[in-house]
Amino acid sequence: MRAAVLTSHGLDGVTVSTIEEPSPAAGEVAVRVRTVGVNQLDLNVISGFGPGAAAKLPRVLGLDPAGTIVAVGNGVGVGRIGERVVVKPNISCGECPRCLAGREADCPTQTVVGVHRDGGAAEVIVVPARNAFDRSGIAADVATAAVHSVSIALNAIETADIRAGERVLVTGASGTLGGAAVAIALHRGADVVAASRSALQTPADVRTIRATDAAELVSRLGAAHSDGMGFDVVIDVSGHGPTLGAGIAALGWGGRAVFCAASVDHRLELDTREFYLRRKRLIGVASADYAQVHRALELVRDRIVVPPIAARYEFDEIARAYREFPDSGGGKVIIDVQ
Repeated sequence: MRAAVLTSHGLDGVTVSTIEEPSPAAGEVAVRVRTVGVNQLDLNVISGFGPGAAAKLPRVLGLDPAGTIVAVGNGVGVGRIGERVVVKPNISCGECPRCLAGREADCPTQTVVGVHRDGGAAEVIVVPARNAFDRSGIAADVATAAVHSVSIALNAIETADIRAGERVLVTGASGTLGGAAVAIALHRGADVVAASRSALQTPADVRTIRATDAAELVSRLGAAHSDGMGFDVVIDVSGHGPTLGAGIAALGWGGRAVFCAASVDHRLELDTREFYLRRKRLIGVASADYAQVHRALELVRDRIVVPPIAARYEFDEIARAYREFPDSGGGKVIIDVQ
C-alpha cells in the first residue's frame, strides 16, 4: 500500500512510499482511508520538536483519518466491516483509574496515531476498534476536520461548565478548534466574544476583538478588562502564552480559563495574588473522552458545528501540504488519500 512515511526529520524526509499493508490484531480494525488531516502535531513530528520528538522513525504520518472498515481482528464483530468511520487519534490505555472512570482524555499513558504508532496518511490504518467512530451522515472530509478539533472544543466547554447567559471569551477563534468552541458556547446560550489575530467569520450575535499581531491582541484584551467586561470563562486555543495570560486577567470573579494549545509560545505570566484572591481557575485540555467524541460528532451531524475546510491536496502533494500549512489560515487542511 502507499503511505506518507517520515524517514528523517525535515520536510525532505517525507515521501509517499509503498509499504506492507497492516493487518488488524485482536481488538483492532483496519480502515481504508479516504481523507486525513494536516495538524500542527504533524509538523512537530516532522521537525522532531516537542511532543513530536516521541515518534520513532520511520513513521507513517497522519492524525485524523476517515474511511471505511475493511477488516477486523479477533474479538471484533464482523458486522463492523463496511462501517464508515473516523479515527480518534488519541488512544487511551483502557485500564488506569481515569480510563475506568470514563475520563480517557486524562489517561497518562495514552498514545497518538502518527506519533507513537503509524498514522492515517496511508491507504490503510490499523487502530483499536474503540477508536473507530461511526461517521454515518458525515462526509469523510468533514469527519476528518471534526473528530479531533470539535471533540477537544467540547471537552473545553464541558470542563468550563459553561451555562446560558455567561460571558465567554474565545481566543484564537479563527481556526477550526476556536470556531468549534464559539459554536458550542453559542449553542449553550452563552454571550460570546471571539478574539483573533486572523480574519474572523462569526455569527452576527458574536462580538469580536481583532488585532494584527499578538501584542495588539493582548492590549485589546486588557482594554476589554479595563472597560469592566469581566468574563466568566475564557477558552484559549491560540497556543500563545501572553494571549492566554491576557484572557485570564480579563476574567471576572470566580472565572474559569481552559486552554487547549501551547504550540506558539508556552510561557505564561500571571498576577498570582489577583488570580487566587479572585478565585480564578486554570485547566489544560489536550484530548477528549470517548463519550465526548460521540457527542461532538452528533453536533456535526446536526450542523450545530460546521468545521471549515481551508484547503485540500492530493495524496502525492502531502509534503507541499505540510509546507504550506502554516499559511493556510482558518479551517482544516485535508489530504485526499484515495
